[in-house]
Amino acid sequence: MRYRGRTYIGSVLVSVNPNKDLEIYSKAHMERYRGVSFYEISPHIYAVSDNTYRAMRTERRDQCILISGESGAGKTEASKKILQYYATTCPVADRMSTLRDCLLQSNPVLEAFGNAKTLHNDNSSRFGKYMDVQFDFRGAPIGGHILNYLLEKSRVVHQNHGERNFHIFYQLLEGGEQDLLSKLGLERNAQKYQYLVKGCCPRVSSINDKNDWRTVRKALTVIGFHEDEVEDLLNIIASVLHLGNTQFGEGKNGENQITTEPQLKYLSKLLGVDGAALREALTHKKITAKGEEMISPLSFEQAVAARDALAKAVYGRAFTWLVVKINQSLAFKDDVYNSSKGSSSVIGLLDIYGFEVFQHNSFEQFCINYCNEKLQQLFIELTLKSEQEEYEAEGITWEPVKYFDNKIICDLVEEKHKGLISILDEECLRPGEPSDISFLEKLEDTLGGHAHFVTHKLANAKTRKAVSREEFKLIHYAGEVNYSVNGFLDKNKDLLYRNLKEVICQSASQVLSQCFHREEVTDQKRPETAATQFKNSLAKLIEILMSKDPSYVRCIKPNDAKQSGRFDEALVRHQVKYLGLMENLRVRRAGFAYRRHYETFLQRYKSLCPGTWPNWQGRLADGVATLVQHLGYKPEEYKLGKTKIFIRFPKTLFSTEDSLEARRPALVLTLQTSWRGYRERAKYLRIRHAVVVIQSAWRGMKSRQRARRRRHAVDIIRKFIKGFIYRHYERCPENEYFLDHQRFSFLMMLFRNSPKNVLDKSWPIPPPSLTEASEHLCRLCMQNMMHAYCRRIQPEWKKQMEQKVVASQIFKDQKDSYPQSVPKLFVASRLNNEEFNLKVIQTLGNDKVKYGIEVTKYDRRGYKARPRLLLLTSSFAMLVAEAKLKQRIDYAALKSISVSSLSDGFMVLHVPSEDNKQKSDVVLQCDHLIEVVTKLATMADKKIKVNMSQDSIKFAVAQGKEGVIDFTSGPELKVAKGKKGHLLVTAPKLNP
Repeated sequence: MRYRGRTYIGSVLVSVNPNKDLEIYSKAHMERYRGVSFYEISPHIYAVSDNTYRAMRTERRDQCILISGESGAGKTEASKKILQYYATTCPVADRMSTLRDCLLQSNPVLEAFGNAKTLHNDNSSRFGKYMDVQFDFRGAPIGGHILNYLLEKSRVVHQNHGERNFHIFYQLLEGGEQDLLSKLGLERNAQKYQYLVKGCCPRVSSINDKNDWRTVRKALTVIGFHEDEVEDLLNIIASVLHLGNTQFGEGKNGENQITTEPQLKYLSKLLGVDGAALREALTHKKITAKGEEMISPLSFEQAVAARDALAKAVYGRAFTWLVVKINQSLAFKDDVYNSSKGSSSVIGLLDIYGFEVFQHNSFEQFCINYCNEKLQQLFIELTLKSEQEEYEAEGITWEPVKYFDNKIICDLVEEKHKGLISILDEECLRPGEPSDISFLEKLEDTLGGHAHFVTHKLANAKTRKAVSREEFKLIHYAGEVNYSVNGFLDKNKDLLYRNLKEVICQSASQVLSQCFHREEVTDQKRPETAATQFKNSLAKLIEILMSKDPSYVRCIKPNDAKQSGRFDEALVRHQVKYLGLMENLRVRRAGFAYRRHYETFLQRYKSLCPGTWPNWQGRLADGVATLVQHLGYKPEEYKLGKTKIFIRFPKTLFSTEDSLEARRPALVLTLQTSWRGYRERAKYLRIRHAVVVIQSAWRGMKSRQRARRRRHAVDIIRKFIKGFIYRHYERCPENEYFLDHQRFSFLMMLFRNSPKNVLDKSWPIPPPSLTEASEHLCRLCMQNMMHAYCRRIQPEWKKQMEQKVVASQIFKDQKDSYPQSVPKLFVASRLNNEEFNLKVIQTLGNDKVKYGIEVTKYDRRGYKARPRLLLLTSSFAMLVAEAKLKQRIDYAALKSISVSSLSDGFMVLHVPSEDNKQKSDVVLQCDHLIEVVTKLATMADKKIKVNMSQDSIKFAVAQGKEGVIDFTSGPELKVAKGKKGHLLVTAPKLNP
């Protein structure tokens, strides 16, 4: 389809198809017509689009654009140009860009599945389409919805010579990938499929099926089809082709059967049904009689009809599902747009099949031409009839223009009980054996006298030859059309055998499961016929169009050969005549280009006259008269009716609009000034009121808070006094608050003044009721501090502390020099490793010296002092003189140790005299006595007894003999041998 020459008749655009591309549809042309008044520049489809859009925005009324004309006149191309204009020029938000793409991409998808090549048009719409485009308060598109009408399903199984099936079949075979075709069981040759060869036109020079296939696949993705949905859809398309190649023949027993097994296998796979059940359903039918079901075999003709009916039903319902899916992607989303911001408006686009006259016209052409009759009736109602009636009702002087009213033809088709559709339905439902011929006979009996209905029987001798015995002729507004009644009843019933429907309802295909509902099988209600459904949907469409302000695009086909530069005057005159353009021209020429109610006109233009601005208080007619006088309208430019003003010339209205545009900046400034003043005053009043309210609330809140605090304080004091009086009683309601407060106060005091270390023995004095709890807390606190202290000390310090504890257990309050030793740390050894003789170390072997110190040993004979080294290992102690091991004392043999209570450094190691290894008790004197004894007691595994003597120590000198050490206090340390053979030790007293 190429596009287009044009002119205006009033507000109707007359468009002529030039059958070639014209370079007048660029973005620059869109901008040229954007926001320009209707008659200012040359006629264009963009001017109608822009005028409709601006009318929707300024008047806040829904609009519609009705595109009509013969098949091949360019209606589909016109609707596409209008959509492109809105998609390009309207404001777009984030989500709106996706919606814009969906709106534009819906066209190639619907054309692929719903358009086909006919004798008159290479891209003829074989279905009716009405699209609503929804706009928000800013004028941005926010949604859309498509209504489809009467898909020509018979084209799926039959095409006239020179015509093709729907585009999608050829696009799939030409453009589909080889893997896809193999998966679908198809070959890249349309001649191999019975449903594609009946028109003998598989290829068309003006159509590139391969490129169109790529466009359709891309469009399906943009619209939002999932891959599994596209796969199911293509499976359905392929299954239709396989159904066409399904053949029937006579079996061994004479019954009818399927002879093409590969097709049946592919059908069961593609349709997602059981192959055996499908075979049974295609060759048998299920009959219900008196509540019993019977299976009856189908004849060859019946099987072919059942196969074709299944193909038409599957394709028709898949097309309806496709439209529903597109509507879901175009649907208005509340989560994207908040409808509270403003109401939305709608522009409707009607692109429906044009008037058709073929060599062979059937039920589909009858419905299509009936639809065009209804649209022509609407055009007459809204342009010719309603306009002249409006002039008469408003009292405008007017000479009526005669026109043909096609209501008589519409009534002939749709009148209740007497119309052609009612007779057709009645014949379909009649018991017995109704046929197409009986339907024709009934038409002759009922409509025989109608001026627009003719049959072979009713025609005169002159016209009888033009009507066969199986045809009837309707004289439409667009001309005479002969309709063959063959197939009328079957197409009107549009029935599918019940067992076939049961099989398809069990399909695993996602798309088919949504197209065929299982409730259909059990529903006993008789479905509406195709003609009645179409009539009802047309009535709803007319209601929709009547609710909107219409604009018209009347498309003219210049010739039947689809050639550019050729103008068939007779054909064009015929179209101009039946489209009512001449009558419309006469009405518009004698009439008025613009009319509005007084209130609307005054409300829009009152700012142009000081007498009507800002408000007119009198009669509306007087206000309008004052306004037009101020604007300088001449008497021949306008008329005042009873409720409306009529303006004859568009230029008068344009000059008024120009004056309004020039006035708007001053109006805007006035409104802004007034609004700012009002806004600031309102803001000030709100703030002042808010301040008063806040102050009152604040004062009240503060007063209530003070009162609550006082009441609370009084209650607390009362409880405290009563509790103090009952403080010595058992816990009771009178003293529980006082006791709780006392406990809380003590615990808080304890929290603030608890001991900080283990040496701090201070503890707060508890009240009498908490004495026991205080003791437990004190004990727990000390244990906790001790545990914490123990966890913190290092291993060396722990060992030091353990030794100090042992020293404390032995010497505390016993030894005079103990207090001075407490703050002094015990050392690991008093000797360095260099002081040990190598021979001594070798003698020790694996026994390591743990501690060493220089000592003085006193002999048992004469108490002669001899210097020695005392070495302690883990299992024994030994005395060493230079490189010689003088004496070894095992810890196991050591019975006890004796020391004096004075500050001397003497100690006696007592060993058993019967032990041959030990010679006798050992008397030693050293500087760090307490450290040595502690080390010795710590290293010995057993507990060594330490004897503390104040006067003397007795020890074994030899077997049977004793030695005695006498201790006395003196100013300094002295050691001497006494008169009785005793060892006399004098030591100073450090702690008197």
